[in-house]
Amino acid sequence: MKFSIERADLLKAVAQAQSVVERRNTIPILANVLMEAEGNDVRFRATDLDIEVVDRANAQVERAGATTVAAVTLHEIVRKLPDGALVTLSDDGASGRLTVEAGRSNFSLATLPKEDFPVMASSEYSSNFSAPAPMLRRLFDKSKFAISTEETRYYLNGVYMHVSDADGGKVLRCVATDGHRLARIDADLPEGASAMPGVIVPRKTVGELRKLLEDDEAQIAVSVSETKIRFATPDITLTSKVIDGTFPDYTRVIPQGNTRKLEVDAAEFAQAVDRVATVSSERSRAVKLTLGEDKLVLSVNAPDSGAAEDELVVAYGDERLEIGFNAKYLLEIASQVDRENAVFMFNSSGDPVLMREGNDTSAVYVVMPMRV
Repeated sequence: MKFSIERADLLKAVAQAQSVVERRNTIPILANVLMEAEGNDVRFRATDLDIEVVDRANAQVERAGATTVAAVTLHEIVRKLPDGALVTLSDDGASGRLTVEAGRSNFSLATLPKEDFPVMASSEYSSNFSAPAPMLRRLFDKSKFAISTEETRYYLNGVYMHVSDADGGKVLRCVATDGHRLARIDADLPEGASAMPGVIVPRKTVGELRKLLEDDEAQIAVSVSETKIRFATPDITLTSKVIDGTFPDYTRVIPQGNTRKLEVDAAEFAQAVDRVATVSSERSRAVKLTLGEDKLVLSVNAPDSGAAEDELVVAYGDERLEIGFNAKYLLEIASQVDRENAVFMFNSSGDPVLMREGNDTSAVYVVMPMRV
């Protein structure tokens, strides 16, 4: 195998591959990227047995062939090569070495046989549809902060993507929760998606998927089965197993009867929370919100480090309320708001709080209070 490729194209493909491979693994081949050169392009394939990414890049192929090489090492080499360099990669198969040349730089890397590389079994996808990149980006970006990192509740370690009913009809919905906060984001249902099975997309896959969704003009081909999900652009295909578990009935957690309404500038609110949280004790990071007539006082009282108070002018006309929250959760939720105003709906100091962006109900967040 021998081919030449622009450094920028090679870097992009290898960067995607090296982020999928597992750093610590007991199977050496899983640290490698499989390069297959044929025709006018090269395919770079990487997997950790749960996720597989295939990236296609244009190249001048002199000799077709395939080999595997350590993804992280190749990425580091390419990253350190000068901009605009033309990189030539070649291996003769017999020596078990891959030569990487660019200008006066020359590297020789150990390879493993391509036959040992595991290829994810293709599955029959029961649902295929196409969705604009910005739509999928919004669904996952706004929900992923609430993914649980607790391994024991593995079924919460991802984003639950499914078809649901909303006021205006069927929607494509993404939900994530860790038991302390919840995000529920809706988008218009793409054509052909109505029969899609509900699947839990793992946290790592959500992170890798973000790289496919950078281009605002891109249309992403989405294929879903009971066990796998695939996202594809003309150049990159990301296939992932889905979490084998049942996502809990999140609708029970979303409060329906909260009547006390607070409207506040989202950016000002986030800054005020950040300021007062500076003195809160790291373990609890508790912030107390005191709501009064058109006024919100945020306060922290940490006996070991000090106290802080900040006041905001808000729109609030209900009776006085005191309620406490984890500052980190408040900040994460406030940072999701794209519009100026965040609307909080309260019930009592012990009940979960609902937040949305202005009058928009397509993005709804729930956060549990804590004692302060």
